[in-house]
Amino acid sequence: MPVPKQKQGRIRTHNRRSANMKIDAPSRSTCPRCGAVKLPHHVCPNCGFYKDREVIVTE
Repeated sequence: MPVPKQKQGRIRTHNRRSANMKIDAPSRSTCPRCGAVKLPHHVCPNCGFYKDREVIVTE
């Protein structure tokens, strides 16, 4: 079995692990009905429509 010649430092280990932990901002889309910015596959918080149907009654 191969054995490492030297112990890897804490910073080197954390840098390697943290490279995979970066979180991207959630993607945004525009509502085709009112043009507001919303999350994809979610009800529009501005007009309450989803897939050309009114799901939430808004005023």
